[in-house]
Amino acid sequence: MLFRNILSLTLMALSLNNIAAREVNVTILETTDMHGNFFPRDFINARSADGSLARVATLVDSLRSRHSNIVLLDNGDILQGQPTAYYYNFVDTATTHPVARMLNFLGYDAASIGNHDVETGHDVYDRYRTALGTTPLLGANVIDTATGQPYLTPYTVVERDGLRIAILGMLTPSIPAWLPENLWSGLRFDDMVATASHWIPIIREKEQPHIIVGLFHSGKDSSVITGGMMENASLEVASKVPGFDVIFFGHDHKPHADYTDGVAVINPGAHAAAVGAADITVTLDADGNVTAKSVSPRVIPVTQLEPDERFMNEFSTEMKTISDFVDRRVAESTDTLSLRDAYFGPSSFMTLIHDLQLAISGADISFAAPLTMDATIATGPVRINDMFKLYKYENLLYTIRLSGREIKDYLEESYDKWIQTMTSPDDHLLRFASSGDAAKGDYARLKNPSYNFDSAAGIVYTVDVTRPRGERITIISMADGTPFDADKDYKVAVNSYRANGGGDLLTRGAGIPLNQLKSRILTATDKDLRYYLMKEIERRGVIEPRVDSCWKFIPEQIAAPAALRDRAILFGR
Repeated sequence: MLFRNILSLTLMALSLNNIAAREVNVTILETTDMHGNFFPRDFINARSADGSLARVATLVDSLRSRHSNIVLLDNGDILQGQPTAYYYNFVDTATTHPVARMLNFLGYDAASIGNHDVETGHDVYDRYRTALGTTPLLGANVIDTATGQPYLTPYTVVERDGLRIAILGMLTPSIPAWLPENLWSGLRFDDMVATASHWIPIIREKEQPHIIVGLFHSGKDSSVITGGMMENASLEVASKVPGFDVIFFGHDHKPHADYTDGVAVINPGAHAAAVGAADITVTLDADGNVTAKSVSPRVIPVTQLEPDERFMNEFSTEMKTISDFVDRRVAESTDTLSLRDAYFGPSSFMTLIHDLQLAISGADISFAAPLTMDATIATGPVRINDMFKLYKYENLLYTIRLSGREIKDYLEESYDKWIQTMTSPDDHLLRFASSGDAAKGDYARLKNPSYNFDSAAGIVYTVDVTRPRGERITIISMADGTPFDADKDYKVAVNSYRANGGGDLLTRGAGIPLNQLKSRILTATDKDLRYYLMKEIERRGVIEPRVDSCWKFIPEQIAAPAALRDRAILFGR
């Protein structure tokens, strides 16, 4: 009898425990690297866009209609790219920033900051942060140098069905290697592994979360060292800092959904073409302790979804405003400019940029690169949207002091990123990526992104494709035929990304220590380079495309056949 009673009590206790224990499901969603793609319209190329925040909204509404445990996060690089972002960053600065309004309209729980958001400058990203209101802008490793404390919110905690979800935000620390200090004055950017190691114990002790999430605007290739810092530390944090259940990352535009040392790591890619998702199941005992946990990472495409009608109605005024803005005529072009030629020699597209940089700056020499993979400005009216084809980023225009020898070494570094050493016409001219060795997602066929393929104007030179790095460049003369002097200092026009060490052309190439770059700066513009290019084109009224044949690949009998084949690989013809 006693045995039966004990058995009954035991079974009852087990039954009560089973009743008390419960399973909670939550889905965490990430957008990243939207680059201003809010509407299903590519305003730059005047066509429909495959991705957009409007399509993301359709997915989010669908998931929320099935269950309420949805957490929605944005991972930065949202304030730069399409003209929508540019217009409300720099033209209409009185309106409450629509990007913040969009995130609030869709019920985002938190956002992080990206390097291109910092590129917009304090006035813009501080206004954006204010407009977000109660939606925290995260950045644990963005430090206010006056206080030594995070300038942005380091982490936040959201709750879903009793689950406490802590979200730690961080940004790639390589900002000083790309952007002029006035854009991030009063800030420093700390190492991500060290920052995560500092905050995870604090979060665990203070917040007692059931789930810990990383929201990192940083890529996955930890071998990339930029400005002395690990540019892409997302997977490094997953490997070296215990405690994370899932890390959402971005920056490199490469979709990814996998595990690193048991941590789910997710990147949906760029341009709002997909959403990263972590489907999490947590089992809690009667005391609310976690007894089991599973995380399933995935990337959900949205390109086939219809734009959300509520979103489109809410922001119809902004869409009309941008349509009118980009349609404004600034000049006429007497011929078509194509960026495709720029990979294989002098082109009318790059000649226009060089000519404008030299005219605006008064420099002796201009350096510039193709900032996008492919772009065309057609014969006829040139409009505001064409200015975004001509110049993709909000870089400033700098002039810097370089010796003739440094100019030569700079070009050696540039062309080493651009081309490989050829031994026959059957070799590739361009340096293509091997499997798993691609550049940032938009340039996936190339080993390195084309925005580091600087050519020069103001000098005459050849690039010998049969010679190794350091022996390819021969500078023949200045453009006017006067001698080029390796020991003379020249005034050189570059963008702010390059002047601050971006692409390592000045540091590893020209051999100038990073901490000495500032001393080489002679002048810098107040506004972005696109603004000055537009004003100069508007002043002229007519673009008459020409090709400045100041450089070429040699021997031509080896380079030319390879260029034709490589062009077909990149562009299909």
